[in-house]
Amino acid sequence: MGVYGFGLIGAFMFAGCLLGNLLGNALGLGSDVGGVGFSMVFLILFQIWLEKKGKTLNKATEGGIQFLSGLYIPVVVAMSMNQDVFSALAHGLVPVLSGALAVVISLLAIPLIHRLFVKK
Repeated sequence: MGVYGFGLIGAFMFAGCLLGNLLGNALGLGSDVGGVGFSMVFLILFQIWLEKKGKTLNKATEGGIQFLSGLYIPVVVAMSMNQDVFSALAHGLVPVLSGALAVVISLLAIPLIHRLFVKK
């Protein structure tokens, strides 16, 4: 069942974020340092461990993991953007307006790109 893949990712995400927070606090940063990366490493190590034991995950569980692995990069980008927003708010109105303008221009460009590159 694909839900098991989500459960594995959730468990590894929890462990990775815990380790990332411990590392961040040890470095005096007070934030998560590499939690998502640690969780992905834990997942890879788990799969290697399963292979050494001669076992495999069932197809549905692998499907859940494959689905979430496709979301990995957008999640990391969203997490880093969250930090950028906090930094921008701390430095005044110009960074906030610049970011908002970039988003608006990107959204307005979507229909143009669609018309230019999608054939009917």
